[in-house]
Amino acid sequence: MTGAEPVQRARELARESRFLSLCRIGFLGRGLLYLLIGYLALRTGQTEDVAGIFDYLNEGAGSLLLLAIALGLAAYGLWRLTDGAFGIEHPGSSGRAKRLRIAAAVIGCIYLYLAFVAARVLLGGDPGDDSPQHQARMVLDWPGGSLVLGLVASALLASGFVQMWSAWTCSFLAPLDRRALSPLVRWLGRIGYAARGVIFVIVGFMLIRAAVEGLSSKAGGMEQALDLLNRPLLFAIAGGLMLFGLFSMVEALYRRIHEPPSPDEMQRDLAQKLQ
Repeated sequence: MTGAEPVQRARELARESRFLSLCRIGFLGRGLLYLLIGYLALRTGQTEDVAGIFDYLNEGAGSLLLLAIALGLAAYGLWRLTDGAFGIEHPGSSGRAKRLRIAAAVIGCIYLYLAFVAARVLLGGDPGDDSPQHQARMVLDWPGGSLVLGLVASALLASGFVQMWSAWTCSFLAPLDRRALSPLVRWLGRIGYAARGVIFVIVGFMLIRAAVEGLSSKAGGMEQALDLLNRPLLFAIAGGLMLFGLFSMVEALYRRIHEPPSPDEMQRDLAQKLQ
């Protein structure tokens, strides 16, 4: 071993440590977001979309919490994009691995956008018009916009049903360290994933209706999905979202996260993809 090798390995370990810490902050930020959405619905009966939650927090000491959530969402988005690009969580070239990597990249873009909205609220105090209706209207104005919106809706529907299936099979436990496996964690995940799956399915149906009728007013997000539920069911789903937030915090502590590729490996991978 040359004298430079220990130094190089120390740098690699430091890089990996920073990466893993950012990923765990990302799970923590996601968990805080779902806890707040569920808490507001349970405590006050008030339903909010993500931008509304950010605006609600941006007062006094809440701004520090919003900053933590923004950093967490950005870290989570970057981790998902890294998986999409390099397959650190879903390696291989099989069809299933490719689908999972595409899904990871899409999720990464969504969470980076949410981090951007949070940062905009922090810096300017105005989330702008980020309503689902506004976004659907923008998409419908594109050539073939109805088809694009329909594809997004189909992806949300599929994601919702996948999460319900995950709640049934408990497949969400697979990436966790054995120390975290307990009946409590299992039920946090089962109820949380089921509640999140219901919301995704409702939002997907609303977007499909908007795409078919060509009316952005028919679109909706999490706030509109919660508004469609009557009080007993609303409180059940809101409680489930809070449990999903708690499960995300368990993931922040105990999820097994694969090491990122080195810069040289990234360069070789990109070169192979461009050939």
